[in-house]
Formats: sequence, structure tokens, C-alpha cells
Amino acid sequence: MKAKTERLILRELVLTDAPDIFEMDSDPKVHLYLGNKPITTLQQAEDGIRYINKQYSENGIGRWAVVEKTTGECIGWCGLKFFSDMEANGFTDIHEIGYRFKKKHWGKGYATEAAKASLNYGFDNMKLDVIYGMTHADNLESQNVFRKLGLNYINDFELDKEPHKWFEIRK
Repeated sequence: MKAKTERLILRELVLTDAPDIFEMDSDPKVHLYLGNKPITTLQQAEDGIRYINKQYSENGIGRWAVVEKTTGECIGWCGLKFFSDMEANGFTDIHEIGYRFKKKHWGKGYATEAAKASLNYGFDNMKLDVIYGMTHADNLESQNVFRKLGLNYINDFELDKEPHKWFEIRK
């Protein structure tokens, strides 16, 4: 376990999470603002988990499974990602907060709750000075979560020819 909240446990993703990740990432509505296509096989979910596991070992951080305490269900993922292999808004080598949840768990405050715990981990355990957030310009729900967390809007930028908004929070 990496972090916990009143309702959630945040831990590293494991291959047994693949059915839950498949349920989430095969939903077209989950991918509306992500610029990619829903996955179609359980193997793709497993490959995604392996990719994140590689980030844990290479970067010391990666997205975490978000598990509902009362049910034990993996409802999505949240956490920090170290971006060293891509440029966004003129930045490289940054820590970014992100989250993704199964649609049936939207609107319950889980993104804010899990992201707050992730930010605290980044500042308190990793001793980061700044954490960034980016979201598609049309994703008003995600922008609202960022504002609730105290991230400040910085500017608009393009990512993969799509309009995005850039946020940051400092320690």
C-alpha cells in the first residue's frame, strides 16, 4: 500500500487488476478526452500494467491502483507519473498527476480523494517542489478536480494537435 484515504487504498498495480483495468479502458466514454482508442483485449490491459510496473522500477513512481475499501474493487488508477520520454507544453522531466476511473464510479469524489493523497505523497515522501496537471480543454470535470486540489491554471497548449490546459501546484 502506498497511500490510503477514508474510502480508498492506493497501491501498485498488479496483473490481477487486469480485468478491472480492461473494464475501465474498454469503455469509449472513459477515452473521450484521452486522444486514444479504447482497448479491446485483456492482453492490452496486462501490457498496460506491465508498462506502469516498469515505471515503478525506472522512475520510482507510476500510477497506482485505486481500490475501494468496502468492496475491494479496483475502481481505476491515480497517481504521479514521471514524464521523461515526451514533451508537453514545453516541459520534459516532470511529475504529472493523473487519474482514470470506471464510469460507474464517476461523480463520487474518488478522483479528488485519490489525487489529494497522491499529491501529498509527492510532496511529503518524494520531496517534490512542483507537480503538474494537464487535461483536454473540453474536459471540464477534470479541470474542476484540479481546482479542488489547489492546482493553478497556467495556460492553454496543444498536445497531439488537441487543445489542452496546463495546471501546476507548488509545495
